[in-house]
Amino acid sequence: MDTIVIKFGGSSVADNEKLQTVANKTIKLYEEDNNIVVVVSAQGKTTDRLIKEAEELSLKPNEREMDVLLSAGEQISASKLAILLNYLGYEAISLMGWQIEYINTERIEKELMDRKIVVVAGFQGIDENNNITTLGRGGSDTTAVALAAALEAKKCYIYSDVDGIYTADPNKVKMAQKLKNISYEEMHSLSSEGAKVLHDRCVEMAEKNNIPIITGSTFNNNPGTIISHK
Repeated sequence: MDTIVIKFGGSSVADNEKLQTVANKTIKLYEEDNNIVVVVSAQGKTTDRLIKEAEELSLKPNEREMDVLLSAGEQISASKLAILLNYLGYEAISLMGWQIEYINTERIEKELMDRKIVVVAGFQGIDENNNITTLGRGGSDTTAVALAAALEAKKCYIYSDVDGIYTADPNKVKMAQKLKNISYEEMHSLSSEGAKVLHDRCVEMAEKNNIPIITGSTFNNNPGTIISHK
């Protein structure tokens, strides 16, 4: 039985209706006899809203407390998705970053052995003093690839509101064409130059561990783009 890591971005989990779509996509892969680890971002603009509210309290918020605050967004998404999956009849459990410290895979593997769908809060980390930390913008992508590497997963799916990697922003350029394949090196160049599809650190990690990333849309079943050595 293969282990697959799938990640859903903030626009994919923005409300309860979209969470239903995420749950359906997760269940489909689960029923194809895969072990599933789901990584989720904070819902919609939650992180931006929390930053704004903190800055209304202090011009320079304490960094430690900001990490604690901002990590709450992913915790909400993970618990909501786990609640929904359990309601739909699929045993699921949410885990926070501190519960899989330094990606100790024992807890995750134990839950997968029980055929649970494991829902992980992306973006979260923990430091040597057991303080909650965060991985920066796009950090949930890095969480997903790091988990895929640690679990020796066959694939890592990263879903958003765009169904792949295009030659230009398809929302702005009508003639933009979707790529079927792109190499890690090419994707890293795009990410480091400002393309918002994937975080550049996650591409580096995927290349180092030879993990194919498949990008696609949460909201349709169109073929996405495969990022690999090819």
